[in-house]
Amino acid sequence: MDYTTFINAIFHYGSILLAVMAVLVFATTIIVEVIKGLFPKVPTNFVAVIVALIVTVLTAVILCAVLEITVMWYYAVGAVVLGIFVAYAAMFGFDKFKAAWDKLQALKK
Repeated sequence: MDYTTFINAIFHYGSILLAVMAVLVFATTIIVEVIKGLFPKVPTNFVAVIVALIVTVLTAVILCAVLEITVMWYYAVGAVVLGIFVAYAAMFGFDKFKAAWDKLQALKK
């Protein structure tokens, strides 16, 4: 595999991963809002982490079943790590991202 093919594969699969992550964040946010409406006393961040992990791992298992991929242990670990990223994005969303970006831009000046 040459360098150009490798870089193209990274961009291809990276863009797919980002799109899937965006859908997972959206689904997690919707589910958490529904649960928050039904059970207002439950801590929102706790619910977000649990929902994100369940949704992400379930998505990975379904994807492996549909694509007929053998589930390996590191797929489960990767799904849990991705679930933590999804939970973080669902909990803090765009506002924290924008604040971090602004802070980074201020450091460059």
